[in-house]
Amino acid sequence: MVAYEGQVTFKSAGFGGGAGVVAGLKQKATGESLSLMECTGHGVVYFAHDAAEVTIIDLNGDTLQVESEQLLLLAGNLTTNVTFAGVRGMAGGQGLFTTTVAGQGQVALLSRGGPLIHLEVSPQYPLVVDPDAFVCARGQLTQSFDTDVSWRTAVGQGSGEAFSLRWAGTGVVSIQPAER
Repeated sequence: MVAYEGQVTFKSAGFGGGAGVVAGLKQKATGESLSLMECTGHGVVYFAHDAAEVTIIDLNGDTLQVESEQLLLLAGNLTTNVTFAGVRGMAGGQGLFTTTVAGQGQVALLSRGGPLIHLEVSPQYPLVVDPDAFVCARGQLTQSFDTDVSWRTAVGQGSGEAFSLRWAGTGVVSIQPAER
């Protein structure tokens, strides 16, 4: 919160928006930290974080898989959870787990280098992204791990991108125009 107008009160919502002690322990054990503040009342609250771009995504009963460090705020009837991300987490150095947000409401996401870039994935056109640029994904998507490690990489002549995320199915993957 950088400013507010009106009658608004603030309190810690704990880990994952008051999802309870079990959720807090799960997030601490997995390294996927999501400490939230709850705002109640009437008025307008302004949010920012380190001059990052903010993008609002509407959820209508679907689930968003998001890097917790890119999550700024949740509004509406949304729940959070921590799920296994598989090898994507290892590649990006972000850990083996990711945060999911599901339900009805809005999610505000942060991006560096400019606004989020939303890339459509279809069965005919799978998508490969740099794990350090990945912010979120939603839809009927499956994720796999691509590696470009070869003898050229070992001698310093590779492309520089040893690990990539491959997304297949139908949905949208959002990336930031900068690497973490």
